[in-house]
Amino acid sequence: MVNIKDIQKLREQTQAPIMECKKALEEAGDDFEKANQILKRKGELRAEKKEANDTKSGVVEAYIHSNHRLGALVELRCETDFVANNAEFKKLAYDLAMHIAALDPEYISYEKVPKEIIGAKEQEYKEELKSADKPPEIIDKIVKGKLEKEFQEICLDKQIFIKDETKNIGQLIKEAIAKFGEKIEISRFIRFQI
Repeated sequence: MVNIKDIQKLREQTQAPIMECKKALEEAGDDFEKANQILKRKGELRAEKKEANDTKSGVVEAYIHSNHRLGALVELRCETDFVANNAEFKKLAYDLAMHIAALDPEYISYEKVPKEIIGAKEQEYKEELKSADKPPEIIDKIVKGKLEKEFQEICLDKQIFIKDETKNIGQLIKEAIAKFGEKIEISRFIRFQI
């Protein structure tokens, strides 16, 4: 029999529904770490099912740096007002706005980069490597690697999160999806600097 205090503690840590916390603790044999992993996996599966859902709700959050010369706005979308009004969701939006102000991404994701820009960069790197005495398949791999590195710096979802260097923004959003159990996406952002 699982202790109610353990269920409450797991719920506070994960924000998962109470019955799911109880089932996860039972399945894990009262091992908190295992139960946490079970809930995370279930949250990810639930989020995958909701991938096609509409994000009709959300928040617009601002970050203004202490010198008042730098700031950012981010629109973080979710499915319901329940999640949009959650303090942790609002904190996520604030952290994203702060990250955007600090690292100045140009695009939300690689998929949002215009094809012309990708093509131009690819051509630029191929021109650089023309004089290199390498087979075409090696040149293609080098160009792909250079593109990935460049777009990792300018695409928000690939940037390393400034508050936790063990994950990127894409992983941070996936964790939030697993935690809240609904689709979450960064809809748009803008950065200001004087």
